[in-house]
Amino acid sequence: MVAHDVPARGATRRGRSRRGRPHPISVVGVLGELLVTAGVCVLLFLVWQLWLNDAVLRAAQNNEAAALSEQWSEEPIRPDTPSDPLTPVVVPQPSDAEIFGILLVPRFGADYAAKLAGGVSASRTLNPIGLGHYPETQMPGEAGNFAVAGHRNTHGKPLNLIGELRVGDAIVVEVPEGWYTYRFRTLEYVQPSGVGVLEPVPQADGVAASDSIITLTSCNPAFSTAERIIAYGAFESWTPRASGPPASITEPLED
Repeated sequence: MVAHDVPARGATRRGRSRRGRPHPISVVGVLGELLVTAGVCVLLFLVWQLWLNDAVLRAAQNNEAAALSEQWSEEPIRPDTPSDPLTPVVVPQPSDAEIFGILLVPRFGADYAAKLAGGVSASRTLNPIGLGHYPETQMPGEAGNFAVAGHRNTHGKPLNLIGELRVGDAIVVEVPEGWYTYRFRTLEYVQPSGVGVLEPVPQADGVAASDSIITLTSCNPAFSTAERIIAYGAFESWTPRASGPPASITEPLED
């Protein structure tokens, strides 16, 4: 009697022969696996570069700006510093990459703070510092156009939420002498060559300015340089350092 669970001798030989035969290596299969691995690596790099790394940089830049603000608040106020809230101090034009102020935008987050420096060079100002002031434009509180550039993505993305501003939102510029409060008015979209937004009266070449405005410029759409998104704000008030931070920094946001 032959047990049913024991294969015949010939079957055993044939089975061993098939199991012992090596499978040929497919070049296409190996190449496919390499491409999949490379794709995963690229995806992980993009996640790090565009989200995680930016979040780390944004937090670090917020902390650096907050520390600078604290340093200014602890410094003694110079006797010659004007303290009239009706007469804004006009600070001198900064040199290239010189940090002179801090941008505070409650709509961008309660902890948001971005350092402002002179010039708009990517390598010297925008990438390492955050925000840059167009040197041919006016300074905060001065009649005319205080224009600022910043990244919408990467390098801490200080203007990432520019498109979410609401009419009336506070846009505050802090300098050692005090705070300038602007109120957001409108957005505009222009081509990269649209330098008319930097005129003392934006898009009005040759017109003399009587009001003080702030202009924030960044790339649009996100992750693209096809055009520029422009945010305009109108000057509302000046708060001297001696008076303490303005209420506009901590006021509730409206939907």
